[in-house]
Amino acid sequence: MSQIIEAEVAVVGAGPAGLAAAIGFAKAGWQTVLVTGPERGVDHRTTALLGTSIPILERFGVWERLLPHTAPLRDMRIIDGTRRLIRAPEVTFKSSEIGLEAFGYNIENDPLRRTLADAAAEAPNLTLVKASLTDLKVEGTLAHLALDDGNSVATRLVVAADGRQSRVREACGIGMKRREYPQVAVTAIVRHTQPHWDTSIEFHTETGPFTLVPLRGDRSSIVCVVDDREAVRLLGLEPAALAGAMERRAQSVLGSFEVEEGRAAFPLVAETARSITAPRVALMAEAAHIMPPIGAQGLNLGLRDAATLIDLANEAGGEIGGEAMLKRYASARDKDIHGRMTAVDLLNRSLLSDLVPVQGVRGFGLYLLDRITPLRRTVMKLGLGNRAA
Repeated sequence: MSQIIEAEVAVVGAGPAGLAAAIGFAKAGWQTVLVTGPERGVDHRTTALLGTSIPILERFGVWERLLPHTAPLRDMRIIDGTRRLIRAPEVTFKSSEIGLEAFGYNIENDPLRRTLADAAAEAPNLTLVKASLTDLKVEGTLAHLALDDGNSVATRLVVAADGRQSRVREACGIGMKRREYPQVAVTAIVRHTQPHWDTSIEFHTETGPFTLVPLRGDRSSIVCVVDDREAVRLLGLEPAALAGAMERRAQSVLGSFEVEEGRAAFPLVAETARSITAPRVALMAEAAHIMPPIGAQGLNLGLRDAATLIDLANEAGGEIGGEAMLKRYASARDKDIHGRMTAVDLLNRSLLSDLVPVQGVRGFGLYLLDRITPLRRTVMKLGLGNRAA
């Protein structure tokens, strides 16, 4: 017999962003339902949790659970790996320079998701519904979610955290603005013979960034941005050959490499929803914005979406999910989302451009960051999602 589940908030999507949002709403005292969607497979990628993400996860009561699975990112090196006429100087950003123990923490996606799922299963005020959305209708002050198990959810606020193929967004008729890049991100995890010393290293190359991000032990995650033909070649290599190719790109700064199981590739795209709200609906994370894997901004943006939504819900009280709250949400998130999108786009295009003036501007910018301490500190804070002041 079908059942109507009533809640004040319904979060759709049980990826890391959706899990965190559901836990956060429940911890704030809202009766919350999490519609998990389909089962997910193994995810060999990693996520760097930066800046404001740590206080958000602390506030949601999950950071202490996650910390044992993470590796700190204390320093960040940027190395010009191009062979162009104008090359930028190497720059190292140190978290201690802005009074931090670390810029952030890198974690593998599977332990991230499992840990958040365990916390969600134990959270008071939170009901887990293992089903997928089939339809969404809004009537007055309630949204009604039809599920593929025959049940339904009635709620005042729907939080769409169901990813880049969001069914909630589709049901609301919200389109996406899309920008495609002639690049593919190849991801892998490697073991190396030299310690990383908690330092993330990013090589700027003609095809895009090549980034090594520390994991626990002598291991690092790799994001290697190349053109599509090179991506196909790399994916087709035997493990030893792939390890050698990645080691050469890394200029052997971490010694010899051994590639673990789980390489993958993702075409680079940037997408933003034409609206991040609809009646009784708020989009967040990849349902609202999809960023290239450059600068580790994706989930960090999603967590700031969640924190903003919860703050506004607490202020709205009995008017949760109403037009005024949703209007404030869209306004509050606009600058952060579009500012990050623009910054990543400019960096990526500057690497792809063969124009000498563009190369000169990029090189001079890194020179200024290396030489002018206040500027460097301001850029570090902004990169973490903090205010410049």
